[in-house]
Amino acid sequence: MLKGISPIISPELIKILMEMGHGDELCIGDGNFPAASIAKRLVRLDGHGVSEVLDAVLKLMPLDTYVEAPVTLMQVVPGDDVVPVIWDEYKAVIQKNEGDKKIENVERFAFYERAKNCYAVVATGESALYANIILKKGVVK
Repeated sequence: MLKGISPIISPELIKILMEMGHGDELCIGDGNFPAASIAKRLVRLDGHGVSEVLDAVLKLMPLDTYVEAPVTLMQVVPGDDVVPVIWDEYKAVIQKNEGDKKIENVERFAFYERAKNCYAVVATGESALYANIILKKGVVK
């Protein structure tokens, strides 16, 4: 263990965060996300929810300030009767760690395609629907 690093951050995840460069993306997927079939690099954190993983990651990794929206969520499929209340948690976590950042929503299959190009995918045990999120890494200043 190291001081100041959340125990949620596994050795594998900290290695990946260190390897990532400016503009690389990290996808954090919920329990329904097809992480294993999409990921170039897969980190399993099944015992944790997306909000707590997001908070731990953002304590270490800055978001990109050179793009309009460094955070991407999977849009609710038209016709689904779902209100992703977890998105409010994400906004609070992002605000606490990074200040105001624009968040974009993309269509489900476009999100999957974008996730395929992410540097890594973190699979969580999150049970909330539409809890998937992509973060674009920024520069440490």
